[in-house]
Amino acid sequence: MMKNLLLAIATILLVTNTAHTQIRPKIGVVLSGGGAKGLAHIGILKAIDSAGLKVDYITGTSMGSIIGALYAAGYRADTIEKITKNIDWDLLLSNSASLRSLIMEEKDEYGRYAVELPWANGGFKLPNGVIESQELWLKFMELFFRVYKIKDFSHLPRAFKCIAADVATGEGVSLDSGEITLAIRSSMAIPSVFTAVNYNGRKLIDGAVVRNFPVSDVKEMGANIIVGSNVAGSLLPAEKITNVFQVLQQVAFFRNDADEKKQATLCDIYIHQPLEGYTMGSFAAAADIIKEGRRTGDSLYPRLKKLADSLNAAYGPSILPPNLLPPIDSVKITDYQITGLTRMTQAFFLHRMQFLNNQWYSAEALSDHIRKAFGTRYFNKITYSLEPLADSTSRIVFSVEENPHTFAKVGINYNSFTGISLIGNLTARNFLTPYSRSMVTVNVGENMHIRAEHLQFLGRYKAVSLTSSVQAETLNFTTYNNFNKDGLYKQNYFVADMHAQWALKRRYSMGLGTRFESFGYKPQIASFFELQGHTSLLNSYLFINLNTLSNAVYPKRGMKIQAEGGYVFSQRPALTYLQAGHVITNLDSLGFNFQNFVRTKVNIEGYLPFGDKYTGLAQVQGGINFNQRVSILNDYFVGGLTNVFRNQITFSGLSEGTVHSSSIASLMLGLRYQMYNSLYVTAKANALYYNFIGSDNNPSQAQFLSGYSLTLGYNFILGPLEISAMYCDQAKQLRPYINLGIPF
Repeated sequence: MMKNLLLAIATILLVTNTAHTQIRPKIGVVLSGGGAKGLAHIGILKAIDSAGLKVDYITGTSMGSIIGALYAAGYRADTIEKITKNIDWDLLLSNSASLRSLIMEEKDEYGRYAVELPWANGGFKLPNGVIESQELWLKFMELFFRVYKIKDFSHLPRAFKCIAADVATGEGVSLDSGEITLAIRSSMAIPSVFTAVNYNGRKLIDGAVVRNFPVSDVKEMGANIIVGSNVAGSLLPAEKITNVFQVLQQVAFFRNDADEKKQATLCDIYIHQPLEGYTMGSFAAAADIIKEGRRTGDSLYPRLKKLADSLNAAYGPSILPPNLLPPIDSVKITDYQITGLTRMTQAFFLHRMQFLNNQWYSAEALSDHIRKAFGTRYFNKITYSLEPLADSTSRIVFSVEENPHTFAKVGINYNSFTGISLIGNLTARNFLTPYSRSMVTVNVGENMHIRAEHLQFLGRYKAVSLTSSVQAETLNFTTYNNFNKDGLYKQNYFVADMHAQWALKRRYSMGLGTRFESFGYKPQIASFFELQGHTSLLNSYLFINLNTLSNAVYPKRGMKIQAEGGYVFSQRPALTYLQAGHVITNLDSLGFNFQNFVRTKVNIEGYLPFGDKYTGLAQVQGGINFNQRVSILNDYFVGGLTNVFRNQITFSGLSEGTVHSSSIASLMLGLRYQMYNSLYVTAKANALYYNFIGSDNNPSQAQFLSGYSLTLGYNFILGPLEISAMYCDQAKQLRPYINLGIPF
């Protein structure tokens, strides 16, 4: 009796244990491509995490490969959401570099021209119109730094594959090994938008061309239960096809649409999020797309929770570790290799990066070192991979693509003050001497300008530079009397300058120099008081600059400081003064003299974002000529919204040169609102004091100005187009102001 009872108990225990030791079904997740719309996948992953459903395999294409790879690498869905919300999509999905990554010598020139044509193979090449994006590569390498040792994607915390297409054969390629950053960059290489990627001897492009929704791939990996999230839209109905571009788009998606329908039938849980109203490029609406995905995920949660609970009941609870990310914050690099250098030496590359072997590096530190080299503009792309070594250290392999040394650049500018002009630039690196930049810039228009410059880098780290330049220009100036136009004269200006500069950390620079300046004045329309002739002077000066702006046009954050103090001497006037058309013979009556004096000028700009759409602006400008007793010649000129000439103090409300003085201080506060991706509205208010220092260096009775402007701006390929209305309380006139592009 006892023996039979024990046997029955053993049988029950054996049956129960067998049920719990059966192979648990494997869960696979599939994420489609779809550009910005792919951000909605995050909501599905959040629902999966909340339900406690253990994912074993994941596949994705294009944006689905990026989100899927992050999830496969061990990031939780809520962390992925934070990452995507904090990304600067405008920067990552463009060929623009962050202004902060550029060395100080390059910041003023970067982004000034609409077209840049490289000289290669004996001629200038047209731009290829596709995006490489150095910052995108760096972001990927930072995000996947913790899994750098894993070259087989099946060994990631969640097994992973992504889909690309071979541009030579048109075949789909499943990427499951190698460098994960290279794999996902291949999968998202949209033809004619992003550059193709060389991967294991094949040139790969976006996998959406052949398989946008790779369900069959996750099934082949071993998934028994498949959850698929598809954000691709369906084919357009006939009544919505109204132009040739829609016809071509429709034809291009014939194959994909049929394949997606077939792939969808393989899903156990299929989620279609067409997200009508959004496009592949709607990254400006990233937060809204993620919110839509969360709504869909919330509605799906009960079904996912029921699935997780039923699996746990049948096979026992799945154990989900609290953090799947490997705990790797830094690696010790004891060996390095550089591929791709042809014109530059390894020593120059390593010195510009300030890279040292046998050091510990985090992902962020490596990115910062790469930006130091990339910021010289000698390189088009710098990526790296890490190879684990037997002693637990790593070898870093830098893959470098050099920029051509010569570029021709073209821009256009229209300004209410200077008129229309075409600006051309020729820049050559290492043309005259090694480690140098030589350039010539010509402005052809109503006002002519030409400038030639040679910059020579010095020292081991090339942080010291010596710059020589000459510039000549003609400029038509309107004169004003009590805010009303009074006359017109032409100014011919020539300057030769040489200065030495020491730059530190791509943010600061300081130096000293001497410039020779020559002015010629010729009245065009007579005014009550006028001068004609020419004069020249020497100015030895010290300067300090700071630039932490996020970008050159419409910066969202950062500060810019330009400060200079100098000593003006050796003035050589040959001028004739006229009053009411008559020559003034008694010059002593004017109180002018040309003695030496101290000259100072400062410009401080600051930008601070408020949320996603608003940016606060502040600017302080000032200039004082101590003991300067020559009216007009060395004064600071007030007016205009764009800097276009020497000694200008911009001011909302007045035209250029409306007021001039030897002592000026102004403050501007403003707010910029981003209506759409490239459309802005900017409101400014400013106040200005002038004539607060007399020619004897003593305080005098200051005069006050206040003004305002409202600007509608659109940033496109030719540069910013800005249409403004200005008003000054003292002039009591509403003035229009237009600027297109970046002036000479």
